[in-house]
Amino acid sequence: MAAKSKTETRGFETEAKQLLHLMINSLYSNKEIFLRELISNASDAVDKLRFETLSNPELLTEDAELKVQIDIDEKKRTITIADNGIGMTRDEVIDNLGTIAKSGTVQFLESLTGDQQKDSQLIGRFGVGFYSAFIVADEVEVLTRKAGTDEDQATLWKSKGEAEYSIAEASKAQRGTTVILHLKKAEKEFAESFRLRNIVKKYADHISIPVLMEKQDFSVPDEEDKKGKKKKTPKQEKQYEAVNDAKALWLRPRKDVKDEEYKEFYKHVSHDFEDPLVWSHNKVEGKLEYTSLLYLPTRAPYDLWNRDAARGLKLYVQRIFIMDDAEQFLPLYLRFIKGVVDSNDISLNVSREILQKDPAVDSMRSALTKRALDMLAKLRKKDKEQYDKFWLEFGQVLKEGPGEDFNNREKVAKLLQFTTTESKADAQDQGLEDYVKRMQEGQEKIYYLVAESVKAGRNSPHLEIFRKKGIEVILMYDRIDEWLMGQLHEFDGKQFQDITRGELDLGKLENKKDKEQQEKSEKKFEDLVARIKTHLGDQVKEVRVTHRLIDSPACLAVDEHDMGAQMRKIMAASGQAVPETKPIFEVNPAHPLVQKLDKEPDEERFEDLVVILFGQASLADGVELADAGDFTSRLNKLLLELSS
Repeated sequence: MAAKSKTETRGFETEAKQLLHLMINSLYSNKEIFLRELISNASDAVDKLRFETLSNPELLTEDAELKVQIDIDEKKRTITIADNGIGMTRDEVIDNLGTIAKSGTVQFLESLTGDQQKDSQLIGRFGVGFYSAFIVADEVEVLTRKAGTDEDQATLWKSKGEAEYSIAEASKAQRGTTVILHLKKAEKEFAESFRLRNIVKKYADHISIPVLMEKQDFSVPDEEDKKGKKKKTPKQEKQYEAVNDAKALWLRPRKDVKDEEYKEFYKHVSHDFEDPLVWSHNKVEGKLEYTSLLYLPTRAPYDLWNRDAARGLKLYVQRIFIMDDAEQFLPLYLRFIKGVVDSNDISLNVSREILQKDPAVDSMRSALTKRALDMLAKLRKKDKEQYDKFWLEFGQVLKEGPGEDFNNREKVAKLLQFTTTESKADAQDQGLEDYVKRMQEGQEKIYYLVAESVKAGRNSPHLEIFRKKGIEVILMYDRIDEWLMGQLHEFDGKQFQDITRGELDLGKLENKKDKEQQEKSEKKFEDLVARIKTHLGDQVKEVRVTHRLIDSPACLAVDEHDMGAQMRKIMAASGQAVPETKPIFEVNPAHPLVQKLDKEPDEERFEDLVVILFGQASLADGVELADAGDFTSRLNKLLLELSS
């Protein structure tokens, strides 16, 4: 594997050095994972070659038997993993092996906790599995030749996992990639055939190509001649055998696949290091024929919120790999689902553009979406604790569903979880079905409140009347919540009602006496309302008497058709133009401060009190004061009067 010429030494980025340092210092508690990652990479390379041969069959004229081959040399302490897959050009080697940051290293380092066990699980989520080789090796060589290129167009990459790597021109007889690990002295156990076979069997049974290793005990004992001397027998060529079953796992009957095999296959397709939460394996026969295997990850990837990031299922057509990240089979709000789909009804020469126009794909997308949602519903019903873990990681993404998928809006709504005023803690663990079951007799609406945080929600003055009457309110505080409620208008025949929006109407939950009292208060304080409006002017859309407050003197309400504060902040933060809106100022006629305000003869003092009450209501609603200095000055003035 000697280089021909033009050896170039390049330095890793700072972040890459940090990552390699973690690898070399045994970040992983399970060192054998390195072999799984390298076999997985080799398998992917073979899959990609299969796809390329659909349009360029000449690529398979030599070495047509696709495989991964593993050799060991106990004396030299080396492991060699070779595939005859697609291979890489020099530029691809630099991109894939020399620029670790492309795999999310920066985000990975920002996510480190300092706990080795937890941090080891993070690495798989950031797609840097190749570098696990440095856990057991003090030097790694990669010799690769792109399919369709000449022997002398190979590339040799070397690194000791320190500050730099070298890259050189080289020769290679066959296409594909060969990785040589020079094991550390302390890791020589991995150069032992029996040990390595067990690891391959454990991690590669699901791979659809054979993983070959040298046959054991095939040699014949040397014979002795008449004088008792041993005869020299001819040196035999190595004979290889498949160590794995080499059958695509998703094509096997479910009853024949063990849970551990499902878990290992998930790690292969997702490059995750953690087990999945749950999976769904299904074969469809009829007008359409396809097999799907969908997985729900345990943790969110670092790029979950990047809606443009690669996502989707691995697509196979008639057992031939077609593409990674086929996003056409699941909607964007289910972008966290991993797995494979293998179809008999899609053209082998398919492209992403063709997939978008294929009616078979539309039918499969609809069915796979329902299967994914059913998988989530089943998890929530059977294991609420595990579903709560899922929700913590992926809940906000699932909230995109009602606005993106009208046909499955009700299914998605049943999966949503929130904090409510009845929650014992601040976790989002209450579903809409749970809320509806607890609704009071005569309650016609599902009440909710959008706030900056769960704490702000719990302290909102808007909850006062609901607490008094024992009416449960959903507390929403995720950035997406106001947008969500703009898409989700009802559930189980019950309308949603934002308790900060419009005039409060509790319907049958209010009795005749309550309504009569409200009408009297509105008439009694008509002059006060007009007087307040004169002083606040165009700062407010309207001033009115409120019936939603018990302990607070005033609050801000939003007009029925105006944009809420949360959505306004999101638009402003993203640089979008925010439509001008004004709040409705509501005063509590039963509060002593409001009653005192009604009797205040001094207009200057009246104005001070109005500004202070309006400022307090704004702060309670999470609204920034238009003139904080003026508010503070008037408040200090009032405090001085009270203390004199």
